[in-house]
Amino acid sequence: MKITVDIASYPMKVPFAITGHVFHETETILVTVEKDGHVGRGESVGSYYLDETAESMAADLDGVSSRIDADTSPESLQELMPLCGARNALDCALWDYRAKRAGQRIWNLLDITPRELVTVFTIGMETPSVMAERAAAAAQFPQLKIKLDATNPIERLEGIRAARPDATLIIDVNQGWSFEALKEYLPACQKLGVAMIEQPLARGEDAALEGFTSPVPLGADESCLGLEEFELAAQRYDVLNIKLDKCGGLTEGLALVRAAKARGMQLMVGNMTGTSLSMAPSYVVAQFCQFVDIDGPLLLAHDIDNGLEYRPGGIVGLPGAALWG
Repeated sequence: MKITVDIASYPMKVPFAITGHVFHETETILVTVEKDGHVGRGESVGSYYLDETAESMAADLDGVSSRIDADTSPESLQELMPLCGARNALDCALWDYRAKRAGQRIWNLLDITPRELVTVFTIGMETPSVMAERAAAAAQFPQLKIKLDATNPIERLEGIRAARPDATLIIDVNQGWSFEALKEYLPACQKLGVAMIEQPLARGEDAALEGFTSPVPLGADESCLGLEEFELAAQRYDVLNIKLDKCGGLTEGLALVRAAKARGMQLMVGNMTGTSLSMAPSYVVAQFCQFVDIDGPLLLAHDIDNGLEYRPGGIVGLPGAALWG
């Protein structure tokens, strides 16, 4: 099997700010696998908070590419590589290859009847007035995901709620609050009708959530990278955010779906701001999710060819075979 790895950079439409970081571009790896005329592709951005870069992911793939062939199973890949962004790109490329080789869509391989999705639109951190303006400009999206830190979070939320009284609001704090701050902000969040607060506390510093009853559902993102961390996260959070970049691919993402459903947790699918090639495998996971965040291409200055179709109402069309799966 021929395996190639390319690095591509995509500028953001506008600088995208979250807790502790401002992103001006998204750098990705594109893995292509090919044999007997069948080609599969997968993309990964990796996880910045794990110090992954396109170069480090490409190096990770160098060490295993000679051990991959057309019959490499999803399970054997998990044994060959640890959880990482590089494994995500390769795992998704192999799923795409299997579909192309079988002459079927991914839905047939996984016995899923797909439905079209409604994605959130993400508002990066800015001044309260700018965030309110961007929320108003995103009127076609019924659901908004709001990036916040510990600086004037309620003022920002109040401005957005005033601009968009109709919207479902999800907060993403990216580890930016303390437990005391969370308890302080929860009453206002509940009053403002926040549907979920994602990763309020720092990874590894959220033991205080065990036994804590929050009036607003709390979601685990950075606190649950993959299956090995699932049980602990399930004791602390109401919602699990599955990102293929962090969990190492569609195979482990679907395993996390099964684990969360068995525990009665709600599910979210998220993204690390990749192109439609990153979103397409996440579209599979999203079939099982209450919260869907696959708006990454909308934040980029341009997407790849044959990208997902984003329609009014936040509706995202099914990925075509020319894109993936």
